[in-house]
Amino acid sequence: MRHSLFFYLLFFIPFFSIAQNVVDSTAIDSIDVRSNKELKFHYKQLIIPTVLIGYGVIGLESNQIKLFNNEIKQEVSEHIDEKISIDDFSQYLPAVSAFGLEGIGIKGKNSIKDKAIILTTSYLIMGLTVNSLKATATVERPDGTSLNSFPSGHTATAFMGAELLYQEYKDVSIWYGVSGYLVAAGTGAFRMYNNRHWLSDVVAGAGIGILSTKAAYWLLPTINKLFTNNKSSKKNTVFIPYYDGKATGFGLVSTF
Repeated sequence: MRHSLFFYLLFFIPFFSIAQNVVDSTAIDSIDVRSNKELKFHYKQLIIPTVLIGYGVIGLESNQIKLFNNEIKQEVSEHIDEKISIDDFSQYLPAVSAFGLEGIGIKGKNSIKDKAIILTTSYLIMGLTVNSLKATATVERPDGTSLNSFPSGHTATAFMGAELLYQEYKDVSIWYGVSGYLVAAGTGAFRMYNNRHWLSDVVAGAGIGILSTKAAYWLLPTINKLFTNNKSSKKNTVFIPYYDGKATGFGLVSTF
């Protein structure tokens, strides 16, 4: 029963996120916004990521959740033959896909520049949040290698990209968003399969990733005002974010 609950949490949470976005999209969709006046925030957007993050935070002290984490670890360990490092690459796939689709001519809701701003902002929010929690929570990894297990940075990165992919391409096809969330869920599953994270780490990481991207969309009008010059200019600037599991930052490339 508990083993079934594990798969339920892992693979149905993404669809809850998509369902919430679909229900709220007409009233609160923050896509293609250009001013604070046009941006409509609603608390319902916070429900799912808050629940996911809350589950992880409660798991830091809850003996019941810790017991559940250990049972999942034991169940997974019994069936592991060898580790598969696909999660090191799959974490980036949803975000890369959001730009790759644009590259093959499938237009999203925002320009490449705005998508780059959204991705950079969400990466910084996600990275700072994940690294701060890792430093303060000091949860031992299932394999005992370090004390920075909570939350899962790989999972946060994957769900951050999945939310970006969904928001940009849901009007083109809902299946782009579904595929992104499936990849993100698979990334979280492999983090546990490889004995690197507890379930509560993965669930919290998913919530942080989703919320980081939502926050980046809310901040887009403000950031555009700060960095957009009303005068015509041939200067183009692109932010290239990175997160290697330990450090977060971004590079800046300008052309004149």
